Amino acid sequence: MSQTTAARPHVARRTESIAFVRVVSVACVVGAVLVAGVLLASGEPAVVALGVVLAALPVGPLVGCYLWLDRYEPEPRSLLLAGFCWGAFASTTLAVLLQLPLGEISDEVATVVAAPLTEESTKGFFLLMLFWWRRSEFDGVLDGIVYAGMVGIGFAFVENALYLVSAVVEAEEFGLGPGEALGGTFVVRCLVSPFAHPLFTMFTGVAVGLAIGSRSAVARFCLPVVGWTLAVVLHGLWNGAATWADGSGFLFVYVVLMAPVFVLAIGLALWVRGNERRVLTAALLDAARRGLLPETDIPWLVDLRARRLARSFARTYGEEAGLRAMEEYQQAAVEFGFLHHRYLRGTPPPDFAARGASFVARLSAVRPLISFPGQVVPTR
Repeated sequence: MSQTTAARPHVARRTESIAFVRVVSVACVVGAVLVAGVLLASGEPAVVALGVVLAALPVGPLVGCYLWLDRYEPEPRSLLLAGFCWGAFASTTLAVLLQLPLGEISDEVATVVAAPLTEESTKGFFLLMLFWWRRSEFDGVLDGIVYAGMVGIGFAFVENALYLVSAVVEAEEFGLGPGEALGGTFVVRCLVSPFAHPLFTMFTGVAVGLAIGSRSAVARFCLPVVGWTLAVVLHGLWNGAATWADGSGFLFVYVVLMAPVFVLAIGLALWVRGNERRVLTAALLDAARRGLLPETDIPWLVDLRARRLARSFARTYGEEAGLRAMEEYQQAAVEFGFLHHRYLRGTPPPDFAARGASFVARLSAVRPLISFPGQVVPTR
């Protein structure tokens, strides 16, 4: 009986991971084919290439910002890439398909109501899949912000490319040059508001992060709904701004609503990121009191600068093998710390015991191979 019970978390986790990979992979591949077809059908290859390149310009800086936020407990790069691809291909395609039955309604209703509803639903669905199937990789609010950001960046990239290509094609019909057509569209979509889609979806991400850390079943259901509703409302206000007061409403909403919300979102992200050090310190201190790792290691694990110094020390005295051992120890300790925090809060994942034992085994196996600055360097 004990062997069967112990095997269940591993089997369930494997089944959930396979389901997640299959759904995301199929949706992204089909979406990518359809998006490529739409882009190629929208204009000449040279125009499409130009639109894609221009739309890609803000992607790098935005992704860099989210990776910087994610440095404390980095999420798997494969999941971050999956989030970006979901936003770029699956979400855009699903949103368009969901909007097709609404083609008979007015343009204003489609822009202000239908687009926010469908787009925030399809973007937010990726976060719900993580909540259902990959909860072990979703520790809280900061993870929700990061995953939502990657989905939003991917969605904005493809949407901006489509708008840029359409702008050139429509300009040619009126005898305008591509520079005139691209100028305004590029400034508004790629320079003034590249953060819009990540910001909208962040509300869903924060809500899902709060739900994961909640002890209440009602809160775990209601919080994502509230976050999604806020995302839809803000998205609708943003879309509607361009149609109000002959377009002058855009500037008003941008200054009065979007800019303050954006600043508050940055403040929230920075506060949550800073709080991760306090959370990790408390969790690892409790684990050390239980004899699961040396308390003297904790200062080298909870501070980003100390982590870098430890890796540099390991490379100097242990070369590449020492560096790999230090990276393995740091990664296992940090992941174990956040897992232990969820246990202390009373919201551990279903496979907590199996994952915790795995982390402790990794720490015990690697610890004799490393040392931190000021400690005795192990002989090899």
